[in-house]
Amino acid sequence: MPKATRLQDLIWRAETVGYDLISGIMRLAPIDAASDFGGSLLRLVGPRLPTHRTVLRNLRLAFPAWSDAEREAMARRVWENAGRVFAEFLMMDRIIGDPSRIEVPDPGTIERMFETDKPILLVSGHFANFEIIGAALCAHAPSPCLIAYRGLNNPYIDARMKEMRRRYGIELFAPKTAEGGRQMLSALKNRVPLGILMDQKYNEGLLAPFFGHDVHTQHAPVRFAQRYGAVMHMGWVERTKGARFRLYPYETIVLEPGGGHEAVADSLAKVNAFIEDRARARPWEYWWVHRRFPDALYAELAAQGY
Repeated sequence: MPKATRLQDLIWRAETVGYDLISGIMRLAPIDAASDFGGSLLRLVGPRLPTHRTVLRNLRLAFPAWSDAEREAMARRVWENAGRVFAEFLMMDRIIGDPSRIEVPDPGTIERMFETDKPILLVSGHFANFEIIGAALCAHAPSPCLIAYRGLNNPYIDARMKEMRRRYGIELFAPKTAEGGRQMLSALKNRVPLGILMDQKYNEGLLAPFFGHDVHTQHAPVRFAQRYGAVMHMGWVERTKGARFRLYPYETIVLEPGGGHEAVADSLAKVNAFIEDRARARPWEYWWVHRRFPDALYAELAAQGY
């Protein structure tokens, strides 16, 4: 193994020791106490991190009419939710195992989603604790779902996160790579429900409107789903109080088999409009830490001193 590779491996292993230590401590705490601690910690520390500038720039691009003070106050709430998500992920199996923590206004909706002979594409965004959606749906699906995810650079922590997800029912994973794309295509072809969060930047994606800007949006899942005439469900989760949630499944779009570029672009526009509507409704619960907009817009804001 080359020296640089050995060094990187040592760094990964050291990071994993820290992850295991924090995870062990957090899992000893009551769920709400851990969630509160994570939220309070990042509300305090988040504004001091380099990513805070990204959060503020995203809020400026999405809500240009807001004052700087309004954006700063919202950013702190965004960090609080992010801190809760990090803490809750370490005990998601315990959260999912407590039915009182996840409210579904119409429980029959989930069962009805799977009453079809068509392939199913489950689409959402990074709302509140976005892990809740995949876990809740996989728990009700008649067969295992395939969840598309972005793997971590650290393979040891990535493996631990997969194992954590298996504890609450998510068994199949498709990385957002070429190989993952083939897995997604195979899943839809064989009528295995496919779940994906579609609000991350994807430089090879098609452009679709988002908060008044054209952003690159991952199109492969929609293109694959359209190929097989899948049903696309779009839903979200809201935080009610602390580590308690309300799940809303699902707006439904039937994708016609086949279809060309315009049909895919139309579906992507609907997905982005759905995500934008939910982010506008509860901006403090949206994952603004992503660089979702084009690099040129961030460069322009940097040139303006933001």
